[in-house]
Amino acid sequence: MPRTHDTGTGTTTGRPARTRRHRTLRREVPGTLGILADAGDFAAMRRYRSFAFDDHRDYLDHVERLLRSLAARGIHTTVALFDPREYAEYCADRGLDPDTPGARTRFTAELAGTSGVLPYAGQPVDELLPLLVDAAVRQATREYATSLLAGVGGCADCGQDIGTASFERAADVLEHLVARAGPGHHHLVCSVPAEDEQLVAVLHADAGAEGPPRVDGRDGLDFVTVLAAGLALGGPGGLVLRSTTEGHRDRVHGWRLDRGRLVPLSAAAVFNAYCTDADTGEPVAPEPGVEYCPGYEVDEPGPHH
Repeated sequence: MPRTHDTGTGTTTGRPARTRRHRTLRREVPGTLGILADAGDFAAMRRYRSFAFDDHRDYLDHVERLLRSLAARGIHTTVALFDPREYAEYCADRGLDPDTPGARTRFTAELAGTSGVLPYAGQPVDELLPLLVDAAVRQATREYATSLLAGVGGCADCGQDIGTASFERAADVLEHLVARAGPGHHHLVCSVPAEDEQLVAVLHADAGAEGPPRVDGRDGLDFVTVLAAGLALGGPGGLVLRSTTEGHRDRVHGWRLDRGRLVPLSAAAVFNAYCTDADTGEPVAPEPGVEYCPGYEVDEPGPHH
């Protein structure tokens, strides 16, 4: 007779009980999968002999099957973009052989601690990849904007850190933007030209007749960081808010960044900005059902850091 023990619900064999406990515990261990979304990145990984795939489409099909299998077993999995260049630098810095599964596992495990990861929600891999790319772009934008804020330094007159002051002010500006827009769904876009790239942040917010507006925490942080960089740098930039309220025409408001302040645009300026092709400068037809409105005051007048 095999040895048995009491599990509290009856008598069973020891090995099956241990297996069940192992499986239960395994479901509570999250995992991260690094994905080569770009065909060029996939080609770069093929130089490693330990990398088992030679066709990008076949690789992505295997990725999707693996993710679905993990989800079916109740295992929470996050996904992240796997960057071969960052991977090579990671291995060089730590003295690891990049042509080993163990090195790829260590690198992927560290990706789990970044904000560029996404929880897998069961979607097909072709729907997942654009979301991953967007998350990576948002992370890179936030990191660059943060570095710009850190590099501005302190005020020559009072010594206050300009980056910190601008971030606090940007948070107040966002609160005023959404609160004064009224009930509805609000779509905000902030664009700030910087030395190395164009910083763009997008935010969705919902406001009811009562209670505070609902803003996603991470998207709100991204938006505030980019707006703060625009305020701190004191250069050009712009912000557009589009509001959708049931039973009403969509409303579009606009502002421009000017010497560290967010200045409301007139209705005519909003119309011109919205109805001009950004690439060619040619006019485009106004969108039906849209009302082009002036911006409103959201930034305190006077000098700012």
